Amino acid sequence: MASKSTIGFLGAGKMATALAKGFVKAGLVTPKQLIASDPSDAARAAFAREVGAKTTAVNAEVVKFAEVLILAVKPDQVTGALAEIRERFTDKNLLISIAAGVTLAKLEAGLGAGARVVRVMPNTPALVGASASAFALGQSALPADAELAQKLLSAVGVAFQVKESLLDAVTGLSGSGPAYVYLFIEGLSDGGVAAGLPRDMATKLAAQTVLGSAKMVLETGLHPAALKDMVTSPGGTTIEGLHELEKGKLRGTVISAVRVATEKSKKLGQAG
Repeated sequence: MASKSTIGFLGAGKMATALAKGFVKAGLVTPKQLIASDPSDAARAAFAREVGAKTTAVNAEVVKFAEVLILAVKPDQVTGALAEIRERFTDKNLLISIAAGVTLAKLEAGLGAGARVVRVMPNTPALVGASASAFALGQSALPADAELAQKLLSAVGVAFQVKESLLDAVTGLSGSGPAYVYLFIEGLSDGGVAAGLPRDMATKLAAQTVLGSAKMVLETGLHPAALKDMVTSPGGTTIEGLHELEKGKLRGTVISAVRVATEKSKKLGQAG
């Protein structure tokens, strides 16, 4: 990313702040190359404090300053935000939207013909630099725009380019997925408490176990089933626990959770 590139956030909430901090930490930009707009005094103050960048209450000021615009407002605020920047948006600008469920077609319609747009589905672990994101390109987006989106999102985790039709599946898996994992961690912790462990210790052991297991999958490249088998000794404790999970249909239930969340995402997108 060129050192002269400038990035502006339309919306200065937690996700915008997390992304901005990630970009600075990765050395992609300096705080002086960033700006954020938000009607909330508190949100602007928090962004300025945590990122060290300038802020404004006016969306049009962001377009005047920045080449790359990141739309980080709530879905019901998208139409208004796009209307405010449309006249200033040129072929030199790129819009990257993290607004949930807002389609590329809606974004392009809001900015006018030829607008370069990228739609992103991030997830909340971006707040700790561990996001799992996917993005899709609009009709006028360039290969360089895809490279830039990849680079920016990789600063706060991992990112994959997909067709827009697959973003609903991404929503059902990694968008909603953290909630599934938190529920599992809570269940592990409850089990530890039931077995006699103090709550604080049980929760930390559970969370670290999930973290370590995830790192094993990502860093070894082995199939999760192979890693599972490495833990499962003949006639041991683990196979007994796995048997209970299979009786409770854990795997099938998780598959169903991803599928129903995907279908819900599709319906929300159609409604929008």
